[in-house]
Amino acid sequence: MDFYMKLPRNKKEFALFMGVISILSVNIIAPLITCFEAGFHLYVWADVLSILPIIWLSVIIIVLITYIPAEKLTARIVSKEDSFNSHIIVNILCSVLLMSVFLTVIGTWIGTRSVTLEPIKMFFYKWPRNFAISFFVELCIAQPIARCIILKLHLAKDKEIKVN
Repeated sequence: MDFYMKLPRNKKEFALFMGVISILSVNIIAPLITCFEAGFHLYVWADVLSILPIIWLSVIIIVLITYIPAEKLTARIVSKEDSFNSHIIVNILCSVLLMSVFLTVIGTWIGTRSVTLEPIKMFFYKWPRNFAISFFVELCIAQPIARCIILKLHLAKDKEIKVN
């Protein structure tokens, strides 16, 4: 029942779900990672805000690229009989794993506004922190809020159908 009620049922709901998750994630993760890199100052946060639309667009593209590989990886780890929560946690783990690999490099290029080898050279120093921040935000903030919105949407639709 949770799969039916708390996850998108069609493309419109998927777009809403992905929009909520990506907007929350980008607005929390990008400033946090940048502040850990450059310091927790108001001017650093303001600089991140100016580049957030480009980061958000790159996140959407990378979500679409990694969606199917993450689903396949999730299916290899959990079985169909496993609980909703285990499917969700493993899916978040797989999605964040794949996305954080790309965004550790691409996000740095966007944030610094230059394509250099530095994020690749420093990858194994920066990626664990980026992964941990992203995993926490996705697991505890962005995805629960998005699933709650989808649940409320489905409850409203089901109530509307029963009334008619």
